[in-house]
This record gives sequence, structure tokens and C-alpha cells, in this order.
Amino acid sequence: MRSLPNHSSLDKPLLLLVDDDPLICDGLSLALSGRFEVVTSHARASCLQLLRQLRRAPDLALIDLGLPPLPHRPDEGFALIAELLRLSPGMRIVVLSGQSDEGNARHARTLGAAEFVGKPCHPAELQQVLERALAFQSLAGAGDAVSPLIGNSPAIQKLWVQLRQYAELPFPVLIEGESGSGKEIIAARCLHHDTRRRHRPFLALNCAAISPNLVEATLFGYARGAFTGAVTSKPGYFEDAGEGTLFLDEIGELPLEVQAKLLRVLENGDYQRLGETQRRVSQARIIAATNRDLRKEVKSGSFRADLYHRLSVCSISAPPLREMGDDKIVLLDHFRRVYAEQAQQEAFTLSEQATTRWLDYDFPGNVRELRNIVIRLTSKYAGQVVDLARLESELDLPDEPLASGLPPSSASGETASEAIVAAATQRLRQREPFSLDRLLAATERGYIEAALKLAHGNVSQAARLLGLHRTTLYNRMESSAREG
Repeated sequence: MRSLPNHSSLDKPLLLLVDDDPLICDGLSLALSGRFEVVTSHARASCLQLLRQLRRAPDLALIDLGLPPLPHRPDEGFALIAELLRLSPGMRIVVLSGQSDEGNARHARTLGAAEFVGKPCHPAELQQVLERALAFQSLAGAGDAVSPLIGNSPAIQKLWVQLRQYAELPFPVLIEGESGSGKEIIAARCLHHDTRRRHRPFLALNCAAISPNLVEATLFGYARGAFTGAVTSKPGYFEDAGEGTLFLDEIGELPLEVQAKLLRVLENGDYQRLGETQRRVSQARIIAATNRDLRKEVKSGSFRADLYHRLSVCSISAPPLREMGDDKIVLLDHFRRVYAEQAQQEAFTLSEQATTRWLDYDFPGNVRELRNIVIRLTSKYAGQVVDLARLESELDLPDEPLASGLPPSSASGETASEAIVAAATQRLRQREPFSLDRLLAATERGYIEAALKLAHGNVSQAARLLGLHRTTLYNRMESSAREG
């Protein structure tokens, strides 16, 4: 793993390169270093650890699908795509893979990859792909900034009514909705920038993008000497937000002990820096968002009921795109016009058959998916008519249903306990060297890998499959990576 970028290199775009072959990493790093500041990693677990250590989020990621512990298979690469976009939604991801079949390419795009490049690829051609992805990364931000809510469907009209009711209130707001439905845009534009708080700070924290061990210090700040490495005191997000807005995305991922402290802030504004006894008072307005059903999380004991009731005093539902009817065309017109103007290119158009397919498509990734498809079409077919075949090649595959549980231990009529005892007896009778710790560790890694595969890399869904809290699974994954 290369060292973290230094301050003198901050003028270059930051590229995260992930490949299990050190020769490929070294060669591509050298070839691309003139244009990009490159940091490298060789596996998914170490890559996620590196991402949390960087002083700024990478602009781009170039990743190989066949990462360990499953070499020459795309499972780890697919999981990494999903995790990177959860931690840094604005990152543009390019997949570099020797497995260049169309199925892998389409599934990589399903998860959010911008481009799929087959190996071998000349570095000059690869740099052109990265440059294009970088250009359209900035366009994506520009497209969001123009207008947060577009459309005239009943779902959008209902959302506008809710926003007008809650915009100027000082109370917390909970935004619920599927991934990609624009929850942060609703919080930033409609509940902050279009209110009297617009001249105050707006801070956003993705609760899933930070190690559970660091959440409390990040939110509340810490005093010098509060923990190893705390050489100076530092304010947290509550202090930095002042009288502005603090947006807590993926609020359901907060550890239970931090949930209790957040509730105290919501009740009377009180909080303390980690390692201090001095009472501080927050004036920030809290907006939280989740794509999980917090009512179910409350019943399962992974989310505090009192915190849920305090957050959901004002509740907003971000509608999925499949419920917005002809707004799919309105959004298409908006984004292709914005991106064509920003790229100084002529906008593409859809044929009649492609337009019908566009309206029929469910967009499981919601507005984020629609925007990414428009970006790809603008990049490839500026000024051209996109027919049905071209459109189909860009549409994402529907999500595979998650399994309702893991397979039973035994296919016979015996109970799971009896099957385990029988297998253990046979193993121990062999009198061969045996370590129970190694067996348990290998079994745990196997179940974690299986759950992550079924959940397409979504740690929260994998944790539910395993009957664990996300924080527990995250800690076990980090421990497994260190031991491996």
C-alpha cells in the first residue's frame, strides 16, 4: 500500500487503484502519476481501511474485479464497488478486469461503476477513460446543484407539501427513502439552503462511512489526551455546525452507545467533548436520513425507540423513481440538457422505442441511477439518436433477491446440532493436528463472505442475514482482515 498523499500533491485528482497484482499496481501508478495522485491497495478490506485514513476522498477509483480472497472471481470486486460508493457517493469508479464479458460489465454498472475496461489496456487509453470519468464527475455535481426536486407527479407534489411544512421549523427531521432517491439533496437544498439557515454552515456525515470507534469523537469532538493520538483538542461536527444544519446520513448505522448521546443533544442540546467534563450546548438543527425501516430496527433492538420517536417528529418520505410516472422523462430532459451544456456538447435523443423502454424501466437505483445512465449516454452518444439496443446496453440489471437465510447444516433428517456432533466426532477420530480456533475463524470468514455475496457487498444487509448488528459485523471483518 502506498503512503498517503502529501499536501504538495493536492492539486492533482486523487486516484484509488486496487489490484491484487503488485506489478500491475506499480506499472499503472507510474504511468498515471503524471496526471493523478495515485494511492494503491491490493484487497478489499485493506482498501476500505485506507479510504478511512485519507485526508480527502478519492475523485476516482480504478479497481480489479478478481480480488482476494476469491482470486479470478468478481465477487470481491463487486462488493468493493458497493462499499466504495456507500462511503463516498461522489466517487467515479472505473472497473479494469480480464473478465470482460458483458454480464460482468452490466453488473458492475448496476452497482454504480461508470466504465468497464477489459484487460489488457494501454495506459494511454486507460488515462483517457479516467479523464472522461473525471470530467463527468464534476458534471454530476453541477447537475445536482441546479434543482433538487424536478417533476409534477403526485409523489413529488406530496413531497413539496411536506417540505413547506417543515422547512423553517427548528425540530429534527427524518428523511426516509430508498438508496439513490436524493435524501441528501432534499436535506441540503430544501431544508437548509432554501431557508433562513442558508447563511449558516451545512455539515453532512455519513454514519456508515466512518469506523464505529470514531463516531463519537467525530460528532462531539475530543480533548487533548482523550485517546492515543489525540495530541491536540478538536471540535466535532456539532460544534462546527454552530447554528446551521447537521445532516446525519444512514442514521441507522450509529452504535447504540452513541445513539444515547445523540438523544441527549436532541432533548436539551447538551453534549461533551470526548475526555472533557465541560458542558457544551448545540444550536444545530438535526436532519437524519435512512434507507432502512427504523421501526423494524427498533423492534430488533438495534435502534433506540426513544431516539426514533424524537427524530421522527417531522418525517419525510423521498419517493422512489418507479412511482413518479412521466417524471422519468422530465428528469431525462433536465439532466441531458445540463450535462450537454456543461460538456459543451450536443444533447443525445432517444428513439421512440427507447423512450417507451425508458418509461417502462423501474430504475431500482432511483434518480442516482437515472443520472448515471444519462452521464454515460452523454459521454458516448453526444448529438446522436440512442436506439433501443444502445439504451438496453446501458440499463442496469435488476437487483437479485436476497436469500431469506443461509442453507441448513445438514440435508438429512438429523438436527443441526446432531450433524455438527457427527462431523466433529469423525474429524477428531482421525487424530490429525487440529485447532478449534482456526476452524471457528475459517467458518466465520466463510459465513461472512457468503452473506456479503448474497447482499452484493451491502454490510447492513449482510449483518441482518447473519443475525448481527452492523457494528459487530464491521469489527469482525476488520479483525479477520488483520488475522488474514
